[in-house]
Amino acid sequence: MNNQNYDATKWRHDRIVHSQGQFAWKPDLFDSSIERDKWQAVFRNAFLSALGGLQNWHRPPLDAVVLKKEQMDGYSRESVSFTSREGLYAFGYLLVPDSCTVPGPAILAAPGHGRGVDVCVGIGPDGTQRSLMAHDEYASDFALQCVAHGYTTLALEAIGFGVRRDEVAQSQHPDASSCTRDAMAALMLGETVAGWRVWDAMRGLDYLATRTDCVDPARIGVMGISGGGLVSLFLAAADTRVKAAVVSAYFNTFAGSVLAVDHCVDNFVPGLLNICEMPDLAALVAPRYLFTESGTDDPIFPLPTFQTAIKQAADIYTAFGVSENFQWEVFEGGHRFNGGGAFAYLSSLL
Repeated sequence: MNNQNYDATKWRHDRIVHSQGQFAWKPDLFDSSIERDKWQAVFRNAFLSALGGLQNWHRPPLDAVVLKKEQMDGYSRESVSFTSREGLYAFGYLLVPDSCTVPGPAILAAPGHGRGVDVCVGIGPDGTQRSLMAHDEYASDFALQCVAHGYTTLALEAIGFGVRRDEVAQSQHPDASSCTRDAMAALMLGETVAGWRVWDAMRGLDYLATRTDCVDPARIGVMGISGGGLVSLFLAAADTRVKAAVVSAYFNTFAGSVLAVDHCVDNFVPGLLNICEMPDLAALVAPRYLFTESGTDDPIFPLPTFQTAIKQAADIYTAFGVSENFQWEVFEGGHRFNGGGAFAYLSSLL
């Protein structure tokens, strides 16, 4: 056997590290706000194309339905359904605080991998409902935490989880998902499951805009953890209707997270590194508001590359002349939602 290296690890690593996306952030990238706006428009179009060509997808009528309405302790909960794409419906819970101003600010909540949207609204595996006042004891119920902070909240079920799993997953245990099968099908169709979920969230914004009984469409934010953090960041980058985004346990570099540690295939967007690295997406959110948080011991979105990402995002926001619009927090812990700094940040924005 000769001394040639047949293992692609180093070759793969070198290609990733030295990749240079077309819209990679550089100092002095533009000289005027007009140039900046044109650059953002071209970048956003390339990003939407990579996700599956979302800019060309048809928006059918929402045909929204309230399936069930319940008065909970301190808020109402509506089970809602609306059309996402032809033949495909989205599901979520609309939580409206009893004390909310009308119309008031709203949050679209995007849960990560797990049992589904029930977790983030505090519904246990046995169907029991967690108390609104106990929200700070259980970090996964961040949609309930939004309600406790006074926000009308649309918690959206992600394709592949909960009630949006395929029959195979539904026949298995509650945490089983059809995420891999959905993601592989999307890739073979020339699309991405990240794009499918972002589109659902965009349709969620469409739905919130119709709920003028409780929502001010000009004051909508998005919040997500892990895979929901992807949705939060990607939605804010793709859709300027988002006023503020909170990205928990996701913001990082692609090279240091999803390409360095085994991750679900739903994280991958073909060709995206040829367009940008993850921190570059902050340039599609700016000058709007962006907050990111990460745990000191997160094993799959590591702290050192989170720090690399926030430095670049901070540079971007400084170049946009709104350095104060980007903030971040590092908390003690692992891969979870924290929210302390995030809710303080949102309180002055929405």
